[in-house]
Amino acid sequence: MNARQLEKLGIPAFAVKPAIRAVQELCRQPEFDRKAIQSRLRTVVENPRLFLGDPILNDLARELLEAETTPTRSKSELSCPIWGQQIDPSAIQQMHNACQLPHAVAAALMPDAHVGYGLPIGGVLATEDVIVPWAVGVDIACRMKLSVLDLPVDSLERRFDDYRMALESRTRFGVGCTHEKPQDHPVLDKDWSITRITREHHDRARRQLGTSGSGNHFVEFGVLTVTESDPGFDLPPGQYVALMSHSGSRGPGAAVCSTYSNIARQKLPKRFQHLDKLAWLEMSSAAGQEYWAAMNLMGHYAAANHAVIHRLVTRHLGADILAGVENHHNFAWQETHQGKQVYVHRKGATPAGKGVLGVIPGSMADPAFIVRGLGNPQSLHSAAHGAGRVMSRTRAQQQFSFPATRKLLASRGIHVLSAGADEVPGVYKNIENVMAEQADLVHPIARFDPRIVKMCGDGSRAED
Repeated sequence: MNARQLEKLGIPAFAVKPAIRAVQELCRQPEFDRKAIQSRLRTVVENPRLFLGDPILNDLARELLEAETTPTRSKSELSCPIWGQQIDPSAIQQMHNACQLPHAVAAALMPDAHVGYGLPIGGVLATEDVIVPWAVGVDIACRMKLSVLDLPVDSLERRFDDYRMALESRTRFGVGCTHEKPQDHPVLDKDWSITRITREHHDRARRQLGTSGSGNHFVEFGVLTVTESDPGFDLPPGQYVALMSHSGSRGPGAAVCSTYSNIARQKLPKRFQHLDKLAWLEMSSAAGQEYWAAMNLMGHYAAANHAVIHRLVTRHLGADILAGVENHHNFAWQETHQGKQVYVHRKGATPAGKGVLGVIPGSMADPAFIVRGLGNPQSLHSAAHGAGRVMSRTRAQQQFSFPATRKLLASRGIHVLSAGADEVPGVYKNIENVMAEQADLVHPIARFDPRIVKMCGDGSRAED
């Protein structure tokens, strides 16, 4: 029998392979002719539980039972509101695919969206009873932190060399990078034995504490213009020097993602194999609870990375911190939406509950914004996490010359100490347009304009 004949007997496409194996075995039994085999298969389809443990039909029965216990959803049942106009159709398709997950209950796509692995960057997905490791992402708890310093704005020019050396000597960038002397923070005293993978990466976490990865991670100084005060950011309107960073959970976070996404993929029902990057873990399972604990530990670790970076840099300058704002993205939160307890995955999306403060960056040439969330229920209380890319890193490296870009930015008063051609301003959407497209999600209360920028370089460095 071929696949079409089996489907006429009621065998769904995802169960064709075990059905063919079963037919091959039944053909070897003298008591089964073609009609008897067809009859037996119809019986299995009608009541697969009867054939659990059957030496020939057990695998087919289990596939069919698994489908019965896994909820299904049609495309028309779950809508996904989209903010923004300049979004790659492939990212929209990725979001539609995520909406087909059986446990998905709500979704949204932010205006900075672009293609990612599984869930697009800028994707927000709420699920019931399950967690999706790849919907959180590899760099778990990648986050933003902005600190306002007690230094006059004109010191950015008068003390330029001090600011430059603070970044050059106190920050580290790149895959596997470490400080010569390991840093310390209370996060290292937390219980890292909660899972095997966190226990095994505790020493690595110590070595990498206070460092940043490659790609779009950065540490930079700039001018913060506060346009209105906020109870959570109690500074009078005016201009200030600020330090802003973007980094995450480094190697330990990547190891957690790799480990538990692989476990989820191994457990993925066969009829969802085409969505393997969106494989889920039941929160009632040991693996689901382990991932949840490890993910939250990585959140604390990512926050500690930023705390150490800001401590090292500000101490070098002899500065004190007046105020600050920070927020995760690439994380999952347990929240209540539509009257349900759900797990909200924000992959490259900023929490924007009513009154919640966050930081949304642009590029090395464009402003960032401190924002107050408006708590829009349609976006699941979320907003963009940045400007969003408009081209791949490979294409950017082919199209742009970083030395030329650095020279142009210097003429505008923006000094880039190191970075890659794949992070020049031209690879990003216009941040003002992105902010305008999400005016119903967040309200800006301050603007940060970069002046001295450091990122992981591609061999192109600033002149000393």
